[in-house]
Amino acid sequence: MDTAIQAIEFLARSEHRVAALEAFREAARDRRDLRATTGASDPTIGRIIRDFEDRSWLTRDGPNYELTPLGEYVAERFFELREGMRTGETLQEVWRWLPREMDGFEVEQFEDVVVAYPGPNYPYTPVERVTHLLESTDSIRGLGTTIYKSGNLEVFCRRVLEGMEMEYIYSRPVLQAVVDWNPELVASAFECDNCTVFLHDDLPDDTRCGLNVMDDCIGICGHDPETAQLQAVIDTASPEAREWAEAVYARCRAEARPFDSQELTPSEPGMREDRLRVESQ
Repeated sequence: MDTAIQAIEFLARSEHRVAALEAFREAARDRRDLRATTGASDPTIGRIIRDFEDRSWLTRDGPNYELTPLGEYVAERFFELREGMRTGETLQEVWRWLPREMDGFEVEQFEDVVVAYPGPNYPYTPVERVTHLLESTDSIRGLGTTIYKSGNLEVFCRRVLEGMEMEYIYSRPVLQAVVDWNPELVASAFECDNCTVFLHDDLPDDTRCGLNVMDDCIGICGHDPETAQLQAVIDTASPEAREWAEAVYARCRAEARPFDSQELTPSEPGMREDRLRVESQ
């Protein structure tokens, strides 16, 4: 086995070693402090200290032990790997709904992420997460199918009528579906001065996901293109993710055209079956 993999295994297979390395990363420690921090027994603490010293990760200064520059380097890289694997574990269930056509998307931007997707016994978690995000922001800019399910549209329209600043870019079929859902309520929201709607003929990832930029976070919502079922909500307060989302939105807005309310009218009942529909809860 590669010796680097062996070093990773040496740390990863022992929770006490990981806890000790994390504790030393924060500050110098004596044995008593290390026992209290890690919960390990005194013999285990002794073995950890000897093992770390043998690898030149640790040095002693009186009763205290502290990381050497090499130990600091190893700790930084190990915990970077751990965080990366945590992100991978978090995103693997929703990978199919993440952007592929929105330029600049990188997984590293979503290391601090909240993921909501339907569980086996409760399918409404994503809808409830979108509702929470809408209730928690005073402004929203977005594109695609992020606000598309009826339960979210009700909250969306109410928040606009309450004064939430809204600027949104839709494809024509999705906007038609929104209008068909509740023509009077949608018209009332769209007539508000704080509501601006654009149309775009070729939004990136239009059949996969949409993007929202809110006050405190950005969000990605993935939908099943056949049923309009909300499959996943991924949101983060990461500054790097916000910078990416702002750039994507700015590019799409520059390509979009203002929506004219005369362009779309509610479909006849027989025609609605041929359009994207907003699924009822």
